[in-house]
Amino acid sequence: QIKLQESGPGLVKPSQTLSLTCTASGDSETSGYYYWSWIRQSPGIGLEWIGASLFNGNVYYNPTLNSRALISTDDSENTINLQMSNLKPEDTAVYYCNVLYRRTNYWGQGTQVTVSS
Repeated sequence: QIKLQESGPGLVKPSQTLSLTCTASGDSETSGYYYWSWIRQSPGIGLEWIGASLFNGNVYYNPTLNSRALISTDDSENTINLQMSNLKPEDTAVYYCNVLYRRTNYWGQGTQVTVSS
């Protein structure tokens, strides 16, 4: 079993770049991961998939984000990172890390990101 913890700034100004990190702890082996992903939830909108990094190295993104998102993983640190550029107020949301590890789906507790000047 693993535990996921997201971290990052709670407040970001419009047009800035957001950087978030999700760290996995517990009984974790790199070979056990099928995918790492980021998902967000905005008030009144629901869950929105941002993108995912698969076990084979392929990374996929939600096309509606217009290439503003960049996902990377660090196997040595058991982390997945999200960078999102040119932030807008509508990017305000709770951002979650989600992984499929040994056929079990895990979620982090989420981190609130507010985009405001």
